[in-house]
Amino acid sequence: MLWKRKGAFDDELSQLAAADTLAFGGVGFAGTLTPATKAYFAVGEGLHRHGAELRPKLEALLDHATPAGRVYAAELLTRIDPAAGRAAWQRLAGQDAAVSTFTGCMMGSTTLAQYAQDRLNS
Repeated sequence: MLWKRKGAFDDELSQLAAADTLAFGGVGFAGTLTPATKAYFAVGEGLHRHGAELRPKLEALLDHATPAGRVYAAELLTRIDPAAGRAAWQRLAGQDAAVSTFTGCMMGSTTLAQYAQDRLNS
C-alpha cells in the first residue's frame, strides 16, 4: 500500500494510484463512472479544505502511480496550484508510458508524454 498512515482521502488516493484507465466522465453506453473517476471527483471536491495535506501525496503519485494515476495527480495538482501543475506536466512530458483513455463509449490510448504536451500547450 502506498500510504502508511490514514488521512484525508487515502482510499481515494489509492484508487488513483492503481487506475488502469483515464476517464473524466461516465464510460460505456450506461455512462458508468469508474472507481478511479469517482476517486478523482472526490479528491477534487476536497481540495479547498485539504489541499495542503493532499499536495505532497499527489506529488508522490507522479512517481509511484500507474500512468493513468499520474495524469489524475497532475490534473489535481493543477487545480491546487497552477505552477505545481505545470511542473508536474513538464515531468510527465518526458515519460513515454502508455495511457488508456475512455471518452464516453470510445476507448483510446496515448502516452504520458503526448498527454502532458497537450496540457502544456493548452
